[in-house]
Amino acid sequence: MSHVFHRSSKGSLPIAAKGDGVYVIDTEGKRYLDASGGAAVSCLGHSHPKVIQAIKDQVDQLAYAHTGFFTNSALEELSDHLIARAPGDLQYVYMVSGGSEAMEAALKLGRQFFIEKGEPERRHFIARRQSYHGNTLGALAVGGNMWRREQFSPILIDSNYVPPCYAYRDQRPDETPEDYGLRIADELDERIRQLGPETVIGFVAETVVGATAGALAPTAGYLKRIREICDRHGILLILDEVMCGMGRTGTLFACEQDGVAPDIAAIAKGLGGGYQPIGAMLCTGKIYDTIRDGSGFFQHGHTYMGHPTACAAALAVQQVIEEEDLLTNVRDKGEKLFDALKARFGNHPFVGDIRGRGLFRALEIVADRGTKEPVDASIQIHAKIKRNAMERGLMCYPGGGTIDGKRGSHILLAPPFIIDDSHIEEIVGKLGDAMDASFAEAGLVA
Repeated sequence: MSHVFHRSSKGSLPIAAKGDGVYVIDTEGKRYLDASGGAAVSCLGHSHPKVIQAIKDQVDQLAYAHTGFFTNSALEELSDHLIARAPGDLQYVYMVSGGSEAMEAALKLGRQFFIEKGEPERRHFIARRQSYHGNTLGALAVGGNMWRREQFSPILIDSNYVPPCYAYRDQRPDETPEDYGLRIADELDERIRQLGPETVIGFVAETVVGATAGALAPTAGYLKRIREICDRHGILLILDEVMCGMGRTGTLFACEQDGVAPDIAAIAKGLGGGYQPIGAMLCTGKIYDTIRDGSGFFQHGHTYMGHPTACAAALAVQQVIEEEDLLTNVRDKGEKLFDALKARFGNHPFVGDIRGRGLFRALEIVADRGTKEPVDASIQIHAKIKRNAMERGLMCYPGGGTIDGKRGSHILLAPPFIIDDSHIEEIVGKLGDAMDASFAEAGLVA
């Protein structure tokens, strides 16, 4: 009998015993190709010797020191590394222990920034439907996934929503992708005007939507228009790159590919590659200077922020990515993975869309390819695919409620940056077999 309060109290899980590159091995010796990086976390796989050694070396010197008393070398060096590569005017790093913490810090900093500017009437955040920004109460409140929010809604702050940039579902027949993106972006402008620009703190968005909509990338020009709208109204652009950032889409910061930079960014997952829990919020010099020249104190904090061991691990992860030129591999293998997925599923009757960037890809599952009608939610097709994939030694990240929190499903792939062509062949082969078995099990016949 396990005394662990697991995510699900129904069923049981294999016990992970060892990592070997892109594979996780359980106590029975079964190998699982980690095609989702856990949850887009394990960018270097599970056993990189340089990262392991960096953790051991740091623990030998200093495992932990509270940031209310000390800074530490690992924290300073990791922050310098990130800012030297960050887009725009991002100049300061607030190091925490994960993505939800990073987003909580972003939201609170946004509010305090305007208070210290003498604009306390600013209280609204605008986000997008079908977004996910974390499970703590503030992050959950700005998230636009209704299923995740529903039972907690009475205790969440009010947030405001505009449509996602979801061309597969929402682009009109007479629109180009670019025209569609600009039209959707302009809905932000309209919402800001409805609320009153003087009451809005910022717009919160995942650069490339992850868990709730499946590697949903913006159309060309969309984020540039969003940036223009935020600047026009004097509100903050807060980009959540917890899942899509740190190289996952082929550039260190995903927004680099869209030619924009945020006022505040949140990163995690690939920052430390799973070797230690870590996340970070980055902000511009303007925001930092406003706090410094005002109260001088950001009214926030966590016990383990700036943790030396976590920072040493993350710095080693980021150094390996550069030393081994892994972003080039992300771009190269990302295209090869995309091509392999299109070859296997491009005309599949139950696959409506194949999308994403770099090694961040997804398949949207449908009951009818022509009408885009989703599979009946009660079938839980995404969960069936995950189970059948695990039986075949493949880890993939399933998602339900892709369209509106209730309808639709997808499978997300986010393999380690170190994959080679043979791994791509294994991923697509095992996923195809798992999907065929799942469709047959569900009674879906073309």
